[in-house]
Amino acid sequence: MAEDKKETWTNYLALTTVIFAVCATLSTFKGGGFSTRSVMSQSQASDQWAFFQAKSIKSYMYQMQKENLELKLKDLPRGTAKETVNSYQGKIADYTKKIDKYEQEKTEIQDKAKKLESVRDEAQKHSQAFGMAIIFLQIAILLSSIAGLLKKKPVWYAGLATGIVGLFFFANGFLLIV
Repeated sequence: MAEDKKETWTNYLALTTVIFAVCATLSTFKGGGFSTRSVMSQSQASDQWAFFQAKSIKSYMYQMQKENLELKLKDLPRGTAKETVNSYQGKIADYTKKIDKYEQEKTEIQDKAKKLESVRDEAQKHSQAFGMAIIFLQIAILLSSIAGLLKKKPVWYAGLATGIVGLFFFANGFLLIV
């Protein structure tokens, strides 16, 4: 029985296939993590925007009350008791403070929501890069497997080229080069 001589390029084929498989696995893991971060950040940003909306409604209600009291104060007849006028002015001042407080809170909430949206956007970029890496690396693994089965070196070269593109996207998932 003649023993088939193993071609040396098949050793490199096996090695590159393993490298592509490991990188594809890591891409899946990291891409999933960034995808989860994106969803969580979006959820938290949505919560902040809902909170912002609630503060806006409260602020608007106090603004309406304040304007109503200001109109009533203007319509008071001359000679109205000083304590009544002071009561109106006190309530107007109180509403003004509450309005200012809500406006300040809205600014803080808006800043927090925008930060969460930027985290979401950044995570989406990483996730997309890892997703592209998975696609190209899986194609490279497929082509390498076919090359190994058919003993066709040109198919392996096509797998190598595709794998290099996949490795680029893999690196891009970490570094965001592009």
